[in-house]
Amino acid sequence: MRVRCSESRRGERVLWTEWGQIVHEHTLREDASDEPGDRDGSAERTGSGERGPVGPYADGLPPGALAVETPPLDRFGAAELGRAVVVAGVLIVFVVWAVLRWVVRPQQRSLVKAAADGTVDAFEHLGPTFVKLGQLIASSPGLFPRTLADSCLRMLDDVPTFPSDQARAVIEEDLGHRIDEMFASFDDVPLAAASVAQVHACVLRDGRQAVVKVQRPGIARRMLVDLRAAYMGAKLLRVFEFFRIANTPAIIRDLYNATITELNAAVEADRQDRFRRNIPAFGDNAYVTVPEVYWEWCGPRVICMERLRGKPLDRVVPGQDDIDTALLVRRGVKVWMEAVLCHGPFHGDVHAGNLWLLDDGRIALLDFGIVGELPEKWRALLRELFRAALLEGDFTSVARSVRALGVAADLDVDDAAVGRQVAEVFGPLLGQDVGELRLSELIGALVALGRKWNTTTPEELVLFGKQLGYFERYATALAPGWVLGRDPFVFRNVFPDEVAIRIAESGVSLPD
Repeated sequence: MRVRCSESRRGERVLWTEWGQIVHEHTLREDASDEPGDRDGSAERTGSGERGPVGPYADGLPPGALAVETPPLDRFGAAELGRAVVVAGVLIVFVVWAVLRWVVRPQQRSLVKAAADGTVDAFEHLGPTFVKLGQLIASSPGLFPRTLADSCLRMLDDVPTFPSDQARAVIEEDLGHRIDEMFASFDDVPLAAASVAQVHACVLRDGRQAVVKVQRPGIARRMLVDLRAAYMGAKLLRVFEFFRIANTPAIIRDLYNATITELNAAVEADRQDRFRRNIPAFGDNAYVTVPEVYWEWCGPRVICMERLRGKPLDRVVPGQDDIDTALLVRRGVKVWMEAVLCHGPFHGDVHAGNLWLLDDGRIALLDFGIVGELPEKWRALLRELFRAALLEGDFTSVARSVRALGVAADLDVDDAAVGRQVAEVFGPLLGQDVGELRLSELIGALVALGRKWNTTTPEELVLFGKQLGYFERYATALAPGWVLGRDPFVFRNVFPDEVAIRIAESGVSLPD
């Protein structure tokens, strides 16, 4: 049976980068509904209707706007050497100080916890690059020591702001007009701050409530020097077994690849715009949204978008206000899975601050600084994996997808045998409570499968497994007992025929 998955690209050419993310060349938008500022016609303009001065992307993205420069990571000069010395010194001082304080006053935390807290204090002192590293650690608890990952959780929300006069200067330089000319009002007190940018509330001249995401001044050069210094340090640390097993240089490379793309605000805005347009592709998902991008006031370092009001999903209390928290999680995961398996680009940073319950009851995905996209062959393999788990059938079709990728192509066993090997590894994982799914287990299973086939672990599946790990904390708190791999609601648009048959047989209706 065929998979009815929509592909929403229009006249786009896609360049694959070596880390599996995407860089788009100039996008030719053919539909009137896709014109900047009115992408889906959903925004209601109020007030006088006056638009006022606009920025460089008001009439569409110019050629080259989505190109991403990738300066070499392994270059190491005087600036990187000086920064490496500072980083090492700060880490040593903060960790030693934390340990000494623990010796004097142990309180109720362990020595390991004290050292982890000292490391996080050092990250915060070292600035945005290391804050981002801490966020990566917090969002991937299965890849790092649990104590360190827990200590890094505070870095997901608690990031220092930068002065509003600097934010104003960046906006005015990028868009070419004064703040008071472009906006009816602009709030100098930021709503939130992250490692790369911070967000200010504003009101457009036509009365719409909006926010402006603006990059920290000079952040590109600063982060490049930091990442080069960290990369050199990671390679030196491979003399220790723990860091060799963890493959710390690869972690820094991944952080570099994600960061260097995030520094082009046009790329992030384009990803967000495409994801938003893909949500209603099947005629449903009315309870999930993404902020509309207001392209008229976007620039190389600035994104203006619809303002949404709500709270992070991890602040929702189960049983409070008669909210079906399990359904909230299922709705969010459904849209995310459709992005992975059908549309292509998927949100790759769904930590606690990026998945919100809005005041009107909808779920919103925020911050598209990190987005992944799998090639179609890998998407086909994942669809077969979940089809087998959902229908509790055999994994023979998965084996055929595996061979199509060239993995196990020379293995002297038939598809049924390869299917049984896949079932042994993935069946229990995809068929269990998401709250019980551990990223380390999934990656360990992938490694074990690679050994059986005498091949390297498929990086694309590891990437997908890492994103699944982000939902672990939500599911544990808000949807206990929920089994993602067996939920027909999540896969209603991915396997429409199979789900329709299953629903007809069981007599169970699916939610909206």
